[in-house]
Amino acid sequence: MTPELLLGPLLLWQGRRVRATALRLPEAAGPRTAEGSALRLLIVGDSSAAGVGAAHQDEALAGRLAQALAARLGRPVGWQLVATSGHSSEQALAALAATELAPADVLVTALGVNDVVDRVAPLQALAALERIHALATERAGVRLSVHCAAPPMQQFPLLPQPLRWFFGRQAARFNAALTSSVAGQASRRVLHLPEEMQSNAAALMAEDGFHPSPAGYALWAEALADQIASGLGLPCRSMAT
Repeated sequence: MTPELLLGPLLLWQGRRVRATALRLPEAAGPRTAEGSALRLLIVGDSSAAGVGAAHQDEALAGRLAQALAARLGRPVGWQLVATSGHSSEQALAALAATELAPADVLVTALGVNDVVDRVAPLQALAALERIHALATERAGVRLSVHCAAPPMQQFPLLPQPLRWFFGRQAARFNAALTSSVAGQASRRVLHLPEEMQSNAAALMAEDGFHPSPAGYALWAEALADQIASGLGLPCRSMAT
């Protein structure tokens, strides 16, 4: 019998307790769109994309990413955010399909945590991510998609052991399947969180112990900006003025 099956009742009880007692922070305030001429972003995701853990979108993922890319390009970067707390990849796909999309050059997805928490099969979640990529390409004109890997859930302070261990294993499996699914596709990439966020996750999290803090979002955004710059042949951070 596997450890997961042996621990099943305990994991189920811990999961229910965490849901009932966790501190619930709001999504970041501020507009969900911004104008810009240098580059246009479409950001799709869950609570992390929505900026939970930051007070305003300017210090959340969307705002920080636009700022990081604008610094490289010397002009404002436009963006559109389609993100809701609690969304799985399939729910994010449905939200995207129901949204009027502005033209975009780059799609960024921040999904996977809720697929892990809700025990969604990786193949089912990855099929939704593939469809999100296709929909963004067809309707917004996206030419590069960057899928953010699931974070190191084994380091989330909110989660007790062994639930923390279990979700960490499931997140790693999701990430391995995601990396394999986009291999060989020039228009799709996977971004794993920066090493500092992997090794020092707790220090870069908000007070809920589950979402990034503004400092965490800033690090994440810089890594994303580097990945996008590489994918589109834009100036990298060392070349930015």
